[in-house]
Amino acid sequence: MSQGKLYNRDGELIAKVNYKYFNGISQSWWGELTLTEYKKITEGNGYIIELEDGRCGRCSLRKKVNRAVHGLSPLFCYIFNGTGDLR
Repeated sequence: MSQGKLYNRDGELIAKVNYKYFNGISQSWWGELTLTEYKKITEGNGYIIELEDGRCGRCSLRKKVNRAVHGLSPLFCYIFNGTGDLR
């Protein structure tokens, strides 16, 4: 998995993430991410993901599964969907 960062729409860092990026058709892309620390975030629009290579793009998040491990705080896995260019 690659490491990146997740920001809110105002550019404030929410969390560091581990992600898998899947290139879709030209203006549509998606992937899966897991927060590196326990943090509750709201599903929906208004996020910016920064990929390991420095490219950024606006995306929406949808919770996929709760990856709870006995004795540890749960880490949530999200699907991210973006449109437009990654810059």
